[in-house]
Amino acid sequence: MISKTSGYAIRGLVYLALKSSDVSKVGIHELADELNVPQPFLGKIMQGLVRRDIISSTKGPNGGFFINERTLATPIIEVVDAIDGLGIFRRCFLGLPECNSQKPCPLHHHVVEFRDSLQHALETLTVHDLVLDIEGACPY
Repeated sequence: MISKTSGYAIRGLVYLALKSSDVSKVGIHELADELNVPQPFLGKIMQGLVRRDIISSTKGPNGGFFINERTLATPIIEVVDAIDGLGIFRRCFLGLPECNSQKPCPLHHHVVEFRDSLQHALETLTVHDLVLDIEGACPY
């Protein structure tokens, strides 16, 4: 339901949070290599998170991305909002222009509970929660 782009953003945040104890900044080359995502694409994603103050960055030879005081407490829904917007939780699953409980599409009643549950989970989970969930089992 969330886009690959949002998935890359979440993975990037988790990687930065895990690396924050080792180094203060992570360069885009390292980040792209570790996540196996094209560097220019990932750079745009991460800059979008910088603009929303979810992470920070510095330019230059010793620059890179790093977590800030807000990163770990950021709900995952804010990351999805920064990348895709929250329209994904209001749009019709079949792409119909008008779909709601009063005028449902054929799948509306089957997916609305899942969609709402996913939205609630993303509102509740923080970057810190995801880091705690994967520490020790992290693929990075």
